[in-house]
Amino acid sequence: MRRPPSAEGRNVLVTGGNAGIGYFAAEQLAAAGAMVVLGSRDAVKAEAAMASIRARVSGAHLAHLPLDLADLSSLKAAVDRMELGHLDAVVHNAGVALDDPPRRETADGHELMFGTNHLGHFALTRWLAPLLSAAPAGRVVTVGSFAARSERLDLDDLHSTRDYRPKRTYGRSKLAQMSFGFALDRHLRAVDSTVLSVVAHPGGALDALTPSRPPVLVTTPAERLRALPAGLLVQGKDAGAWPVVRAVLDPEVQGGQLWGPRVFGLRGTPRCEPALSHMTDPAAATRLWAASAELTGTDPHLGFR
Repeated sequence: MRRPPSAEGRNVLVTGGNAGIGYFAAEQLAAAGAMVVLGSRDAVKAEAAMASIRARVSGAHLAHLPLDLADLSSLKAAVDRMELGHLDAVVHNAGVALDDPPRRETADGHELMFGTNHLGHFALTRWLAPLLSAAPAGRVVTVGSFAARSERLDLDDLHSTRDYRPKRTYGRSKLAQMSFGFALDRHLRAVDSTVLSVVAHPGGALDALTPSRPPVLVTTPAERLRALPAGLLVQGKDAGAWPVVRAVLDPEVQGGQLWGPRVFGLRGTPRCEPALSHMTDPAAATRLWAASAELTGTDPHLGFR
């Protein structure tokens, strides 16, 4: 979807909108006319991202929301600061990826990647529920990862306390997000909500294949040249954002769908693709949902009734 439909009059929150897939989703949504709120812990990086978007999108409507998904107690106040009458969509994009040990924890005592990537978004959904329900057709778009395909949740060790491996823990945190995204749509349908929950993933998205957006991202010509062979299989983060933007704006998108790149799920224009059974397993999702509500001290209904 190189030219998304008009988003004039829509309010969209993109968590982690100051970098990576989140930045390009924010840029593309702003270009479509949306008022985009960039959720970010770092005000300096958020300002740099908004300046970059404004340099490319004339008249872009942007705002920064200080947002720390690793601090659950801060989320309600953060949402209240938006002062919006409604929210047409939230993109659950922000995430932490650790490449090397040691294991780290949030201030609430949760493993950092699971606590930020999944639990933070789970709790955030609770506080956004009234704003999403107030929109004509609100959407929750959860950004998953190709890394979740090969992982399985260990529901007895969600915090990876017994056997912590960074890449596996990251993949499981993204699988937890995707499982929640599919389960959320089932919950929304059960309570006859007008809100949809959709899952999207960017496929294989490399910085080296991504156009520069200084100072947000600087890609040198030499880096792009070296990465050209990889472009046969993967793509840049600008293209990786297309399925996310499609999930937000396309009127044909339905709740419970998974959107990703067309070519082997790694690159190309967006398409609706079948979700793997371990991502949509209702029994695992029910246990994860209950654990998430308990760990975050959140109403299990998430405010959707």
